[in-house]
Amino acid sequence: MNNRGLGEIVLDELLAYRRASEAGKTHVLKQKSPQQLSDEMGLAQLIRGGGLGTDNVQNFLTPYLEHSQHMHHPGFIGHQVAVPHEGAAIADMVHGVINNPMAVYEMGPTASVIERVVVNWMLEKCGWLSGAIDGFEANSDEGANNGAGVLTHGGSLANLTAVLAARAHAAPGAWQNGTPDDLAIIAPAATHYSLARAVSIAGFGQNAIRYAPVNTLDVLQPEKLEQTYVQAKNDGQNVFMVSANACTTATGLYDPIDEVAEFCERHNLWLHVDGAHGASALLSEKERRLMKGISRADSLTWDAHKMMRTSALCAAILFKDQKSMAGTFHQDASYIFYGGDEEIGFDVGPYAVECTKSALGAKLFWVLAMEGEKAIGAFIDKQYADTRAFYDLINAQDDFTCPYKPQANILCFKYNGVEGNAAQLNLREKILARGNFYITTAEVSGTRYLRLSVMNPLTTVETIEALIHEIRGAVCQ
Repeated sequence: MNNRGLGEIVLDELLAYRRASEAGKTHVLKQKSPQQLSDEMGLAQLIRGGGLGTDNVQNFLTPYLEHSQHMHHPGFIGHQVAVPHEGAAIADMVHGVINNPMAVYEMGPTASVIERVVVNWMLEKCGWLSGAIDGFEANSDEGANNGAGVLTHGGSLANLTAVLAARAHAAPGAWQNGTPDDLAIIAPAATHYSLARAVSIAGFGQNAIRYAPVNTLDVLQPEKLEQTYVQAKNDGQNVFMVSANACTTATGLYDPIDEVAEFCERHNLWLHVDGAHGASALLSEKERRLMKGISRADSLTWDAHKMMRTSALCAAILFKDQKSMAGTFHQDASYIFYGGDEEIGFDVGPYAVECTKSALGAKLFWVLAMEGEKAIGAFIDKQYADTRAFYDLINAQDDFTCPYKPQANILCFKYNGVEGNAAQLNLREKILARGNFYITTAEVSGTRYLRLSVMNPLTTVETIEALIHEIRGAVCQ
């Protein structure tokens, strides 16, 4: 088999796929049943008999790409997943060839160094690093007054790591003795489900979550945290952690971090900020105000595969105090961690859930290396500003309603020409079936809205005008 020829065919097909998607010359999503997809791609036959090569790869690749989600299409306005920069794709390819699992330094020294520098850069944006981003000694366990962090395969693992770190801080014996029964976490009712999962995975149980009051738009109300805290104490619970959203997944609205931090400092509580989507506002001079108070938090989840144009997955869990990260896990694996000061480099495995990690930092590094941090900040400015312009356009229509003015690049709206939540869901199904747009939905205060996540820089006012026209037409179907 001519592997070079096979790679060239695949690369040509991917370039054609991307160009057609960006030009809007294809559908966004064309769904078929699982059996139809398997048959078209010939999966069972290829698994049994092999033989995929230059002469037949297009028989597989054409349906594979045709029925994928076309994120480069201007009509992709659905989930919070980056339209990946070509630099991230190149990094994925490089890792696919060299395959350096870098949780242990000697298994991926270059990837380890890149991850450390990228993490230090993110810590700098939080105000948690006082040295140079490539100053490796500053981020060692013995250093002082500096944060630390590790990249994970997704924000869910990052949130889990934050919960475990906060548990280790509040109950140092929990690793050996188990989670104390009385520990509790305060979180807004609109908390991402991954945090609720993390609470049970960590052994607390769902009863350990005390949901703090939110307003009608699911934004945490800091003035009501005290009553949640007192009620938990009266119920015999020991609150040790508060989580805030930056931003809420459904609406893109930010909790007031600075005010929540005041409450946490008053009661000596760990403050975690789930900034999976919205922490990238730290890169924007215009929008970083939304993250006011982040330097006062104890931990932050920040996904690069959302607003930093990085392919999935690439998330960070960052800590203000590096000792918090160092105390999260305890392990003994003599075949990996040898101990002693004579070893070169540093291992990230002791600080992450994963024992094997991809070169996650390389993907974000390639994007930054090609564009620079100011360009990524400008991209965030554009997406946030575009979303506000889309709000103005939609809200100006007599037959559409938006429940709020967006803070980020997430916008909810509904078509008033139909009644009830089920009707909005039905509208979405009709839009998806046509294939020109991909949108999602969300509930806000019990009302179902259509929802946009404006991830693609090619999505314009003209795109939204066409979506409005298509929604009106779908009602008549």
